[in-house]
Amino acid sequence: MGVDYYKILQVDKSASDDDLKKSYRKLAMKWHPDKNPNNKKEAEAKFKQISEAYEVLSDPQKRAVYDQYGEEGLKGQVPPPGAGAPGGGASFFSSGDGPTVFRFNPRNADDIFAEFFGHSSPFGGMGGGGSPFGGMGGGAGGARGTQRFASMFGDDMFGSQFGEGSMNQAVPRKAPPIENTLPCSLEDLYRGTSKKMKISREIADASGNTLPVEEILTIDIKPGWKKGTKITFPEKGNEKPNIIPADLVFIIDEKPHSTFTREGNDLVVTQRISLVEALTGYTVHLTTLDGRTLTIPITNVIQPTHEETVPREGMPLPKDPSRKGNLRIKFNIKFPTKLTAEQKAGVKRLLAP
Repeated sequence: MGVDYYKILQVDKSASDDDLKKSYRKLAMKWHPDKNPNNKKEAEAKFKQISEAYEVLSDPQKRAVYDQYGEEGLKGQVPPPGAGAPGGGASFFSSGDGPTVFRFNPRNADDIFAEFFGHSSPFGGMGGGGSPFGGMGGGAGGARGTQRFASMFGDDMFGSQFGEGSMNQAVPRKAPPIENTLPCSLEDLYRGTSKKMKISREIADASGNTLPVEEILTIDIKPGWKKGTKITFPEKGNEKPNIIPADLVFIIDEKPHSTFTREGNDLVVTQRISLVEALTGYTVHLTTLDGRTLTIPITNVIQPTHEETVPREGMPLPKDPSRKGNLRIKFNIKFPTKLTAEQKAGVKRLLAP
């Protein structure tokens, strides 16, 4: 009999149309290649088998041929002798110069899935080429401290479940994304780094039962990323019947820095200097975010509004980390609160036109 479609779809030979739909829904969701990025080859094969089995058994004409002649007769590999219309529903075709055969060519599994669910994939491209981490390797900062996000995936966020009576019309909906802030230092965002997060969630087995699991996610942070940048891990929420798990989203936040502030791709630092230094010259000494020492001499008089610009010593550009913004140095000039008569006379003498 060749392939056993009933066994593949996990139903018996008396299965009703509703039984077939329920079983196909469960198995197609379980074995869809987008849901199985770590064993995609096996998933693709099973997904194709499940789709072919459902296509045959859900069609009365094909099912009648299959029940009488098996897969070989269904696909015309073994022309049934004296074939008529088995079960009163199937038709056979002839080229006019040979025995009649029933021609069945399986449809594309993705087309069957799209027709059943109303769209091609409810999994958001998991494991495909659209990952927000495309090409990311280990960050320069190495693994940071592990943080735990427990109980992030509460049942209340998933809303009501589809009722049994609406199983035939229900289309799985996706739970809303779960967002968490990810604090990063300016050093992290300057050099790039990797952070590890431990999450707890529930996954469903083939029977629909859920069990808790813990998983460590590696978040690769690229040089130059800004506050508000989002990193998405598709479908890392709880698995529930008729619910596509939520995406887990981490949103970059910048920790305050003791020396620098960030304005776009520029770094800004303010130096507090005396009036004497402003008038006679001042040398700025700074340690950069990647540990280098900058020495910037300023020989001109420093006005209260003066801003010294050092090109290409700012933050890396997110789209091209080889390029950088500028370092901008501002000055806070400390004026004396008192001058003696002798000091005043000396200042007038020095600064007289």
